Amino acid sequence: MFETIKNAFRNKDIRKKLLLTFLILLIFRLGCYIPVPGLLRSSFEEAINGTNGNQFLALMSGITGGALANGTLFALGIGPYINASIIVQLLTVGIPALERWSKQGEEGTKKITNLTRIITIILAVVQSIGIIVLFGSSQNAIQTSLFFDQMWLAGVFMTVVYTAGACLVMWLGERITDLGIGNGISLIIFLGILSTAGISLVEKFKDVFGVGSGTTQGPVVLWEIALFIVLAIVIFFAVTFVDLAERRVPINYAKQVRGNRMMAAQSSSIPMKITGGGVMPLIFAFAIISFPSMIMSLVPSWSDELTWWQNHFSGNTTLWYGQVIYALVLALLIFAFAFFYAQIQFNPDDISKSIQQNGGFIQGIRPGKPTAQYLDKINKRITLFGAIFLTLMAFIPSVMFSWAGQDLVNVFSTTGILIVVEVALEFDKQLQAQISMKQYKGFLK
Repeated sequence: MFETIKNAFRNKDIRKKLLLTFLILLIFRLGCYIPVPGLLRSSFEEAINGTNGNQFLALMSGITGGALANGTLFALGIGPYINASIIVQLLTVGIPALERWSKQGEEGTKKITNLTRIITIILAVVQSIGIIVLFGSSQNAIQTSLFFDQMWLAGVFMTVVYTAGACLVMWLGERITDLGIGNGISLIIFLGILSTAGISLVEKFKDVFGVGSGTTQGPVVLWEIALFIVLAIVIFFAVTFVDLAERRVPINYAKQVRGNRMMAAQSSSIPMKITGGGVMPLIFAFAIISFPSMIMSLVPSWSDELTWWQNHFSGNTTLWYGQVIYALVLALLIFAFAFFYAQIQFNPDDISKSIQQNGGFIQGIRPGKPTAQYLDKINKRITLFGAIFLTLMAFIPSVMFSWAGQDLVNVFSTTGILIVVEVALEFDKQLQAQISMKQYKGFLK
């Protein structure tokens, strides 16, 4: 990775793209520190990262680099765009018109992109209103004195600010994709997660000199930090190993005659990743399991129901049976979404038709429906192992990090670890592709 970046800086054009990418990411981080007038940061932070904080909101805050917990300009971050992309992707499977757009090349891609942007704005408005209702009513986080003591006026102002912030983050991500290197949306999420982890470690280092908020100080803190780094390296290595693992299904192509040309027999393979769905099953699972508590938080009369839910069905509960129920339901949701997402991404029938049309076949398997059934069988087996891995990843990192101290448990979330690994590997691949392309151009000249 570092060798790739060093080689990239030697090329003038790639160096300009890298510097532009870093500049836009810096602008994003600056926006995460711009406060919104009328908000109390401490109330936001307590509602998200406190003892009874919402796990899904904590996950979203980690993706934004803590901007949501601080209630800043980019509090929504790239969340509305991600949700809009997921919605459009799911609708493409079920709505024929969108499916036709996805097959129309560049023109269809533009239509889908514009639809995603419109849905992003709608979701940003809805999420802004939800944040204001949730925190403004229950945490007294909004200072209405700055808005002539009118709650509705404060709500309108903050909805506009948060929606504008979400649109600006979406625009910054698209600029990275168009003018820089890598997927801008993924890099913004990547930076937000690393920023959250960096801030947590800095706060931990303060305890070494006795200026932090922790009760443990001196050599004990250094030992906890060292143990945390070792555990983080082990976990990242394991995740990278599994993320790069894939099952390659060999495909043979017979000799073909096309016009006056004789095409020689060839062999290829279909790579099938263990974690084909990436982190999406985890994000969906955490969102669904946190949804009831979010709804109950919006209704003041449901405070007793909310307390019961948090005591009996939450990852933060101290009741052992509540933790067991939470773990079982979360595992079932991860399995369900893993198989659901695998079916969306991998269509055995389409792949089988493509192989048959190009004169290919799998050794020992007849073309057509038997090939589709064979690929579907392999896909389900791989998805099963991927779902088991994601389920283990949902619990193991927090348990291992707790060995280094309870205040280091949330430095890296499970989803954050998976996202960091995937984005880093993808960025390295794209950077290597840029370098190779420049080298070929130089050779042709």
